[in-house]
Amino acid sequence: MSTRYLPYILILPVTIFLCVFFLYPFVLVAQQAFWSDTGFTLDNFRKVVGHWKFPISLKNTLLLAAAVVPIQLALALLMATMVNNMGRGRDLVLYVWTIPLGISDLAAGIIWLAIFDQSGFLNSMMSGLGLIDRPMNLLSYQSPGLVFLAIMLAEIWRATAIMLVILVAGIGLIPKEYYEAAEVFGASPWKRFTRITLPLLRPSLSTALVLRVILAFEVFAVVQALGGTLFPVLMGETYNYQFELLNGRSAAAVALIILAISIAATLVILRVLRVPKGATI
Repeated sequence: MSTRYLPYILILPVTIFLCVFFLYPFVLVAQQAFWSDTGFTLDNFRKVVGHWKFPISLKNTLLLAAAVVPIQLALALLMATMVNNMGRGRDLVLYVWTIPLGISDLAAGIIWLAIFDQSGFLNSMMSGLGLIDRPMNLLSYQSPGLVFLAIMLAEIWRATAIMLVILVAGIGLIPKEYYEAAEVFGASPWKRFTRITLPLLRPSLSTALVLRVILAFEVFAVVQALGGTLFPVLMGETYNYQFELLNGRSAAAVALIILAISIAATLVILRVLRVPKGATI
């Protein structure tokens, strides 16, 4: 067999997997969203966009992503830099920081619900310190700010490790000679970070940000555990249309809207973090 066909043979299993489990379902979803009994239509999109809950869900989804992702990026950069500069104990610290990766979204939401619940850790601690006379219902419609904060903290705790792993791998690929030469010329740690680490980390930053932003638009289980109907998001609306209202066409329309937002955000990130041709440190 000619070696020129070897690359195509090697990617054949992945291609078949993507066609069966991604491309074919995507075609079915698009067909549900754009077709009705009478043919091609945009009525499904008009219906979901015109619903009173859609603007609220869209705003909450975008607001949560805008609040969580920058904080996670800053934390992941700080943690990755710390891990990269460590000697002994580096692997142990990295392992501890990535433990949330092994916890499901729903389990993470339940863990944080045990903290903010009326009979949870936070109420018990405040009662023990004499700050409150009786347990408070922190996650209620009367305190939307606390509901948002609880979801934010849960998402930051749960998903920062995704970006951390990617950035640690990216920093590890930067040649040490660059840092040594910068030290010889008297560059401060901040200068080395801004002039060496960040520019050479752009590919890893793009990957981490794209992955995290897409997952932020698909947040569901954590929101359901902590906010429920108090904090509607787009993925929650997809679930409601599909399994509660039994309206697959509207669910498919919302799913494609989420996909469109994710693609737009991905293009923006790739554009902003694009490495200019001929760029040097």
